[in-house]
Amino acid sequence: MTGARVLVVTGYGINCEEEMCAAFRLAGAMVDQVHLGRLLRGEVGLRPYSVVAFPGGFSFGDDLGAGKVLANRIRSRQLPDGSTLLDRLIGFVDSGGHLLGVCNGFQALVSLGLLPNVAGDYRQEATLAGNLSARFEDRWVKLHAHPNAPHSAMSSLGGFDVPIRHGEGRLVFRDETIRQAVVEAHLDCLTYVDAAGNPATAYPDNPNGSDLSCAGLCDPRGRVLGLMPHPEAYLSLYNHYDWPRRLREHPELSEDGDGLRFFRALLSARWEQN
Repeated sequence: MTGARVLVVTGYGINCEEEMCAAFRLAGAMVDQVHLGRLLRGEVGLRPYSVVAFPGGFSFGDDLGAGKVLANRIRSRQLPDGSTLLDRLIGFVDSGGHLLGVCNGFQALVSLGLLPNVAGDYRQEATLAGNLSARFEDRWVKLHAHPNAPHSAMSSLGGFDVPIRHGEGRLVFRDETIRQAVVEAHLDCLTYVDAAGNPATAYPDNPNGSDLSCAGLCDPRGRVLGLMPHPEAYLSLYNHYDWPRRLREHPELSEDGDGLRFFRALLSARWEQN
């Protein structure tokens, strides 16, 4: 697990990079924080890294929709050799690298066609629309990881709590064919669930109205993972709003937060697959 090298992208309104860096470091990785502008100018390459992570925030102010401008820069801005950062990200994944996108980062990966990518042609197949509540949701939700998802980190996670903070998190698929392909391949790897552990079809357990109660997606190869909630915001048990009661009822409970367990599983999955 230890020794993986992770690139965490920052700049232009991304604002959860410090939490993301802390999460990977606590999970045992070496982390470099790199401004998106340096990647877009070709000053930093991806070859030394095992994971490239896009944190949450409000990239470019989200003025044209969640993650849209960030995705357009990555897709269209030419590097000195004539390629784009999207070309390099695709090559990175093809060579065994892993991508992670959280909240705004997830929105960008979906806009780039990196998720769910059921057809394998990197065309956009889904979008993150405005929450059905018509408001920004900032609170805790319950998730369940699908053990049969292609991303092997899901096999050990089970159910866990995690914070959310987003206004545009409602996952919508382009058509029924893509939706069905996602279901059949278990790419809907993280599900909003209610207190009983059942898929949450209604507000507030499903905070945004996402199709399939989906909180996160992976690609068919299990190398690209994105989710709307923020595991990097729950690295310690004491981050949880209900930690005193939890600790009283379960004195043996680990002081690690569920989010740290998520990042440890992510790094373990990387080593298992490559």
